[in-house]
Amino acid sequence: MSVNIIATENLTFCYNSTRVLDDISLGLEKGDYLGIVGPNGSGKSTLIKNILGILPLQTGKVFLFGQPLHEFSRWDKIGYLPQKLSSLNTHFPGSVNEILEMGLRRKNAREKQQVLEMMGIGHLAARLIGELSYGEQQRALLARSLISRPELLIFDEPTTALDPETRDSFYALTEKLNREHGTAVVLVTHDVGIIGKFARRMLYLDKKIIFTGTFEDFCASSEMTGFFGSGSQHIICHQHDTTKRNG
Repeated sequence: MSVNIIATENLTFCYNSTRVLDDISLGLEKGDYLGIVGPNGSGKSTLIKNILGILPLQTGKVFLFGQPLHEFSRWDKIGYLPQKLSSLNTHFPGSVNEILEMGLRRKNAREKQQVLEMMGIGHLAARLIGELSYGEQQRALLARSLISRPELLIFDEPTTALDPETRDSFYALTEKLNREHGTAVVLVTHDVGIIGKFARRMLYLDKKIIFTGTFEDFCASSEMTGFFGSGSQHIICHQHDTTKRNG
């Protein structure tokens, strides 16, 4: 019997007296790709921060790789890219190469170069992190999260400031990592239509779980038609590429 990589049980969280997560129970299996979508203020980032222990648990339980959150210590199994790069000091006098080496347990030039090329930033290796554009910085931090070969990648609104071409390349990369390398992915986004092209499963969150299932299930759901209205549901589903690879 396989153990869920992520499991939450009855997770509830309040800011002051305002409930932002309400009785959230979910599971993520090895090799899964879960897109978490919902409107602004729906609790998406709060859910991720609870799962990672960035916010202390109030009510409910979180398990990572079968272990209770408070006992989990193998953080090298998880790569995380936060919603904002506030943790990045753009004045840090380090190159992209040096940023990546911080994520390596031992120096491995070949492995580092492979990740740089995978992210399309091999030509930026010697550049200072503060000299890069926002999108390039994001790619560098993503490369750092990949270099330890984590089993789980968690992205919180990773494409907010990216141009459409870079955004599409990023989504294609996440799909490749998931399909070809078996890396489990959790990706938070507000764009239901786009994530439907890539994620195996979708979770629509608005403080509580409104829907969970495949994108095709979402588009065929009469319950979701009632929730969104037929016009909005049609617009969302029309964005979906009907030639989606079944991989």
